[in-house]
Amino acid sequence: MILEVKDLTKIYEGKTVLKNINLKIHRGDIYILIGPSGAGKTTLLRIIDLLEKPSSGEVIFNGVKISDISKRQETNIRRRIAFLHQKTTLFNMSVFENIAYGLSLRGLPSNIIKNKVKETLIKLGLNHLEKQNATLLSGGEAQRTALARCMVLEPELLLLDEPTANLDPPNVTLIESLIKEMNSENGTTIILATHNMAQAKRLGGRVGVILNGEIIEEGEGERLFNKPSSERVKAFINGDFI
Repeated sequence: MILEVKDLTKIYEGKTVLKNINLKIHRGDIYILIGPSGAGKTTLLRIIDLLEKPSSGEVIFNGVKISDISKRQETNIRRRIAFLHQKTTLFNMSVFENIAYGLSLRGLPSNIIKNKVKETLIKLGLNHLEKQNATLLSGGEAQRTALARCMVLEPELLLLDEPTANLDPPNVTLIESLIKEMNSENGTTIILATHNMAQAKRLGGRVGVILNGEIIEEGEGERLFNKPSSERVKAFINGDFI
């Protein structure tokens, strides 16, 4: 098991945004966290990525309790997790330099960085844009560049927060294909947060439905969407959840 979340609660200014979250993510899983906006999906991903601390509960990565780690261990864990945020932020530099940035921080030799970035550019159909300033890219190009920046690091765990929001259908198809390829070919464990039920069905894997900060039901996607056990989940699937 690569990740376990135990009895996790997060409280902001007196408001409970996550309540008693329990998750077990096995290596090589695709896990879809689905729920409406404001359900707590982003907060949970940020806690897993060590960007925030829970109010109570525990996150265990590869058997290590994150609350117990040293700064050196924290750096090591951060290097094994990549997070594609919902709001893509690219640096004011070329596409190539954006993708190479994380590798440069790790001190890899320039020839290895060049080869890895070139390979990733080709895979994502960005090789013709490698010298383009990333701030001038279209929405689809920018999202592919942000995904490339994650992919080139070859993470053990990839966190994706609404990775295809506001993209046109061709770019949605491409991004989803790349996500599945990372999982099947590289063995990358994926946790993807989305409000899009059709996307959750296409990507397969296990699904957890989060409503008002609680994971109400978990299961294999096909079973959960066709025969949910919870009335609240059934209402959400039918579009009746408020």
